[in-house]
Amino acid sequence: MDEFERLRPVGRLEQYSTARHQVGFYLNVAVSATYNLPDSFTSPIKDYVYQACEAAIAEHPSLSAIVADDHTQDPYFVRLPQIDLDQVVSFQDRQPGLLGTEANGEPTPDLDLQTLLATQHNLPFKAPDPLWRLCILQNTENKQQFTAAFVYHHAIGDGTSGKAFHQTFLRALSTAPVDEPKSVILPPQIPMLPNIETIHSMALSLWYLTKKIFQAKIYSRRDQGLWTGAKIRKPTQTRLRLVPFSESIVTALRDICRQENTTITAFLQTLVARSLFTQLPVEFSKLNCSGALSCRRWLPDNITDDCMGVWVQDYEEQYTRDATIPSSDDTFPWAEARRSRHTIQSVLKMKGKDASISLLQFVDDYQQELCLSKVGLERDKSFEVSNVGVVPPQTDPDMPAIKGMVFSQCASVMGNALQVSVVTGGDGCLVLAVSWQEGVVEVDLVNAFIESAKDEKCVYVDVVPLAV
Repeated sequence: MDEFERLRPVGRLEQYSTARHQVGFYLNVAVSATYNLPDSFTSPIKDYVYQACEAAIAEHPSLSAIVADDHTQDPYFVRLPQIDLDQVVSFQDRQPGLLGTEANGEPTPDLDLQTLLATQHNLPFKAPDPLWRLCILQNTENKQQFTAAFVYHHAIGDGTSGKAFHQTFLRALSTAPVDEPKSVILPPQIPMLPNIETIHSMALSLWYLTKKIFQAKIYSRRDQGLWTGAKIRKPTQTRLRLVPFSESIVTALRDICRQENTTITAFLQTLVARSLFTQLPVEFSKLNCSGALSCRRWLPDNITDDCMGVWVQDYEEQYTRDATIPSSDDTFPWAEARRSRHTIQSVLKMKGKDASISLLQFVDDYQQELCLSKVGLERDKSFEVSNVGVVPPQTDPDMPAIKGMVFSQCASVMGNALQVSVVTGGDGCLVLAVSWQEGVVEVDLVNAFIESAKDEKCVYVDVVPLAV
C-alpha cells in the first residue's frame, strides 16, 4: 500500500472504528434496500448494478479509500488505484420480497436477508480490498426486483451514510445502462470529506471533563441491579434477527407518539427497556441505553445527509423497572417515552458540546485502552437503539423505487449487550435489526424480548399484531 495515493490521516472517531476492526471487536455495518424496476427496464440486473456502483464510486470518495497502518496509533487513508466490481459485488438467488406477507397482510421476517446479513456481519475486511461489499439477492419469481445489501467498514461511513449510498444508487438506476458496463472502475481524483474533529470544535466543559476523569480514574459505582449481559469476551460471533412492522402499524404508532408528545425513537427505547424488564429476573432493576445522533445538522453546509462519512455521536439514557413497568396498571409508560424525548432534545441543543466522542483525544492506545483492556470486565451498557430515519417513497411508476429497507450492525465486543438498529423504507414498513454477540445474551431471552415487544396492546390498538 506504500505505492497508493495518500489521502489524509484517520480522524479520532474514525480511528475508534479502525482499532475495533483491527482487533476483531467490531467489523461492519450494513444498510440493505429492495429495489423495484419498471417493466421498461429489460437489461440484466447485473448491468444496472454495475453502472450504479460506478456512479456511487464517482460521488463518494470514501468508497475508494482503505486504511493503512491500522495496527498503529497513526493510521491514514490511501486511495485504491482501481476497484474490481467482480470482487466486491456478489449475486445469489432468493425468494421474493424483502418483507414477506401472511394471509392477514402483516409482514414476516425476510429469512434470506437475515441469513445473509448474519454471515456478512461476521466477515472482516482485508487490505488491499475495498472497505465495502455489495451483496445482491435476486428475486427468482420477479425479475424486476432485487435486494442490495451494502456492507461497509464503520470508519468510512455511519448509518446515515448507508442511506446516502442507496440514494446515489437509486439515482444511477434511473439512467439506462450502457451496452457493456465496466467491471473495473478507476476512482475519481477528489479528496475525502473531512473528519468531524477538523470541522467541529468538539468543546468540553470543565464540569463534564472533571466528572469523566473522576469516573475513569477515581471511582465509578456500578449499580448491582444493572443488567448488561455477560462480561466482555472474545472472539465475537454476531447473531441477528429482523423484526418488521407493517405500514399500518407504523402509521398508527406515529399518530400515537404525536398524541403523547414523543417520538418513535424515544418510544422504541422505552419499548425495548420495558420488554427486557418483563423477561429479566426481578433482581435486575436498571438498564442503560445508548443512542446515536447524526451531527450533520450542525456541521458545515457541505456535510449533508447525501454524504458518506462518520459524523455521529452517542447519548445515554437509563431506565428503571419501577418506571417502565408500573405496578398500578399495565398501560404503556408514556411518561418514560416523553422523558426519553426530552433527553434527545437536550443533547441536540448542545450541538456536539460535551459529547463522549470528544474524550477520544485523551486516548493514547486505541486498541489497548478501548478494546483489549476491557476483556473480562462488566460492560456498562445494556442496549442501543440507533434509528437512521425514513427513506421517502418514490411515486413515479416509470422510475426505479426503493421499497423495504434494513439497517443492521455487527455485535460489539465491548459495547451494548443488545443492538437495535432501525430504519423505515419507502414502503412505509419499519424494521428492527436486533443483533447480539454469541454467548453474551441467550437466544431464548432475545426471542422472548422480541415477542414481548410485539405484544404491547396499548400500541397496536385496533391493529392486527405482528406475526412471528
